[in-house]
Amino acid sequence: MKVKTILISQPEPKVENSPYSELEERLKVKIDFIPFIHVEGVPSKNVRQQKIDLSQYSAIILTSRNAVDHFFRIAEEMRYKVPDSLKYFCQSEAVAYYLQKYVVYRKRKIYVGKRTFQELTPIIKKYKTEKFLLPSSDMLKPEIPKQLNKIGVDWTKGIFYRTVVSDLSHLEKVFYDIVVFFSPSGIKSLFENFPDFQQKDTRIAVFGNSTIKAAKEHGLVVNIKAPAPETPSMTMALEKYVKKENKK
Repeated sequence: MKVKTILISQPEPKVENSPYSELEERLKVKIDFIPFIHVEGVPSKNVRQQKIDLSQYSAIILTSRNAVDHFFRIAEEMRYKVPDSLKYFCQSEAVAYYLQKYVVYRKRKIYVGKRTFQELTPIIKKYKTEKFLLPSSDMLKPEIPKQLNKIGVDWTKGIFYRTVVSDLSHLEKVFYDIVVFFSPSGIKSLFENFPDFQQKDTRIAVFGNSTIKAAKEHGLVVNIKAPAPETPSMTMALEKYVKKENKK
């Protein structure tokens, strides 16, 4: 079956000329963005109940932009003035640059990994005398605590925000040729919204092994997988598949 419509289960990228808008133009398909999950901040009183005192930490580990936003939100709610001496350990350059929304970048001690958390851990390991706070969601990847425990640093997890299933009732009678998932939470959201969902002619695209696993556990047939050696990004995987199908 030819592909005319694609649903991406994430917010639309805020950048101009995103790979998806270029893909839409090249393939002459319609691409919609509807987040299947969203993030809600945890109130500061809940953070206090976790016995977290921000003044006790000399370093912060930031794995995402959400972590940045919610750390500074909690600091403001607690009326805590973030000291200039605080060290920031950011999982990627994108997260580090996002810090500029809250701090004067050149005046702060900021340490940056390449892309994955595993690539950040050797940098964290060099600062074993620091006391680290990891502001996170309730859906923290298991590999992160594992890596931090392995390198033997003093760290504490704080749940500052939660991943919540979005209301997708407006999609009940809408059909897309391809639906794209990037996390097990997205798959969970689909079945919480539509417990009787049947795949039928819908093609399923997934990113990452944990998402593939979640899709299969829910009985979905996965038609498009990324990353792969030939298609390291989802846009590349979609392009390869759509070109092949639309040639038939």
